[in-house]
Amino acid sequence: MLFPFLRLADMHIELQNIRKQFDGAYAVDGVNLTLRPGEIHALLGENGAGKTTLMNVLYGMTQVDSGSISINHRVRRIQSPRDAIGLGIGMIHQHFSLVPTLTVMENLILGEKRSDRWRLNRKQASDDIRLFSHQHGFEVEPDVLVRQLSVGSQQRVEILKTLRQGARTLILDEPTAVLTPQEVEELFTILTRFRDAGHTIVFITHKLREAMAISDRITVLRYGRVVGSMETSSASLSNLTRLMIGREIKRPNIKPPVSSSRTALTVDHIDIQDDRGQWAVRDLSLQLKSGEILGIAGVDGNGQKELAESLCGLRRVASGAINIGAHDITGLSVRDISNLGLAQIPQDRHGTGLILDFSVEENLILSEDRLNRYSRFGFLDFRRIRTDVHRLIKQFDIRVRHAELPAATLSGGNQQKLIFARTLAEPKDILVVFNPTRGVDINASEEIHQELLTRRSEGAGILLISTELDEIFLLSDRIAIMFEGRIVGLVSPDTSREKIGRLMAGAA
Repeated sequence: MLFPFLRLADMHIELQNIRKQFDGAYAVDGVNLTLRPGEIHALLGENGAGKTTLMNVLYGMTQVDSGSISINHRVRRIQSPRDAIGLGIGMIHQHFSLVPTLTVMENLILGEKRSDRWRLNRKQASDDIRLFSHQHGFEVEPDVLVRQLSVGSQQRVEILKTLRQGARTLILDEPTAVLTPQEVEELFTILTRFRDAGHTIVFITHKLREAMAISDRITVLRYGRVVGSMETSSASLSNLTRLMIGREIKRPNIKPPVSSSRTALTVDHIDIQDDRGQWAVRDLSLQLKSGEILGIAGVDGNGQKELAESLCGLRRVASGAINIGAHDITGLSVRDISNLGLAQIPQDRHGTGLILDFSVEENLILSEDRLNRYSRFGFLDFRRIRTDVHRLIKQFDIRVRHAELPAATLSGGNQQKLIFARTLAEPKDILVVFNPTRGVDINASEEIHQELLTRRSEGAGILLISTELDEIFLLSDRIAIMFEGRIVGLVSPDTSREKIGRLMAGAA
């Protein structure tokens, strides 16, 4: 054991018959779960399976409708995160709670009761943080602003903050979502060390390989219920897949080599500012061929959003040029760019992809070219609309009872398929696709991947921007890596994850 002085008193946790409803539907339905000390327990399931809700119950963020929680054989009422922290339970969420404009030290002592409350002894506080972090196997610089840290380093500060609050049970919700491959390895090393020191670790994930790599035990949730729980040593990928979705995963059809040499899209030395006026993209160039998928890999927040918006006419390019074929589209409107054959699948399906209060039918015709198609003498042809809507619902397998229901009633996967159906109802030469399967279940992900490959085979050039490396490797013909607003590498899909991870982190 690396840090024997950190050995903790055992903490056994039992969640018994936990039930929680939202809007009449069970998010968690009669779940029993045992968490043991000195164990990494993976909670595995698709998005919406109930994993986070269940752990929010344990952390006091969500109140149960029925069921009980026992700690060391004593029933406890956990009504708030304060209660949970007092019992030694901490949770690190997907979106960090750090204040970026404060230093590491200031973030770590924020909210603590201190004897020097009238005047902070900054040197002593920084020395205390250095000692505390070193004792737990971290090396952090207390006086650095949090915003200057990498995402992986910020996550380590979050973990340290939870440990300073006395946590013996650590809950991590999708902790690898924004990490490079190297940062994932470092996180796994940290969690293994804490497990060996007696902590209980709950690792929430929808990624099968990660669950297999880090955990000692795996519990699988589907539709709010436990469908399997086992020692990781006895689990297999195929068995876990069947438990998660009820069947084996289908692999997309094998891609034939790119046959076209025609350049569909050219980006030439562009610079773009973000909403704060800071440079988000610097001197970026790329070429997209017809009939290929060019993957853009990188940790979220490295200029991908601004790049996608500029290509679609949603954000001004400060300098440089963008061309579709021989047409310079720099500075053109969204409508003009769309008329030249470029369409986008936006990153935020709720914010910019759909109007959730509108019906499925209304969302499917919600574009100027489609509205013009259905308009005659200022009136909409509803018979034609309904014919096309029913055809698209069937073609894209949108699971909805009827087209008049609000888009908000659809699952995440069906909302995404709704956007694909509207976008691809008319042929497009270029697709800019941003995180197409984020928050989407495995079934819908497979269908979306196959749809992209179909469009590729029909000759469309596809720019696939994704923070999911598995998705990038699966679909891309070439992979460009973005770091701090620049393309820092252009590689083939058979390049090692280690090399791509180094490029994502800014290392050569």
